[in-house]
Amino acid sequence: MQYHEIGKTGMKVSSLSFGASSLGGVFHDIKEKEAIEAVFTAIETGMNFIDVSPYYGHYKAETVLGKALQEIPRDKYYLSTKVGRYGKDGVNTWDYSGKRATESVYESMERLHIDHIDLINVHDIEFADLHQVVDETLPALVALREKGIVSHVGITDLQLENLQWVIDHSPAGTVESVLNFCHYCLCDDKLADFLDYFEGKGIGVINASPLSMGLLTERGVPDWHPAPKPLVEACRRAMEHCKAKGYPIEKLAMQYAVSNPRIATTLFSTANPQNVRKNVAFVEEPMDEALLQEVRAIIGDQMRVSWANT
Repeated sequence: MQYHEIGKTGMKVSSLSFGASSLGGVFHDIKEKEAIEAVFTAIETGMNFIDVSPYYGHYKAETVLGKALQEIPRDKYYLSTKVGRYGKDGVNTWDYSGKRATESVYESMERLHIDHIDLINVHDIEFADLHQVVDETLPALVALREKGIVSHVGITDLQLENLQWVIDHSPAGTVESVLNFCHYCLCDDKLADFLDYFEGKGIGVINASPLSMGLLTERGVPDWHPAPKPLVEACRRAMEHCKAKGYPIEKLAMQYAVSNPRIATTLFSTANPQNVRKNVAFVEEPMDEALLQEVRAIIGDQMRVSWANT
């Protein structure tokens, strides 16, 4: 496993990291004991960065993760969670007020059984008034940073332009990291266009969803996926091509996602310890560069086709 620093934070994290959204049963029901074992396996295999949110499973992911973290020494991992997106009884809610952000941090620490958060993020800022994020949400988190409750502050979003806007309108040093998903994978590398910008601001980059929320899998895209049909079909053809070569598209996708050292880490999510071991094994093998080019040719004009967040 390779390790890279997230910007200027001093956090040197594994190139592949554990996203805990699956622990909330976001994609399908989970077995809690197995999910906790997946967290243990991530740490055992060299991952030292875990990302979660109160939104995932409407607090369930943090609760299950908290049970696992009680059994893991605190110096074995960096913990990232979020504020802004929530939910209850199956209903999604959003609240980017400074008051709610502050309350949320303390609530997350209680669910996670920790007394300090390494990285706190404003979650999916495209659902917020970006001016409120700049004027209210981020200052509340910076105040917690100054108190030592959190160490570092970041923002997350699907839309890279929103991340840049908030950074441009915030005091230097406010935002220390960005988390972006589905924009550094086999079918979309738009994140690469923004790396110079983020680096110039001293901001670390976290990539997520290397399988593009299921587009790049042999199982196929889930019914809820917002991708347009031509992109879904192009990814299906790419998957079939990889399968014919005896090289699962999941393997190529994971290898590609961690291949850029300018990206500190890539998050993938699972509640299955076997999937953790499989993906770690994937990224420890060299990538088939010729197959990568073949896949990109198959995806063709669907490269960088995106969608709205949901």
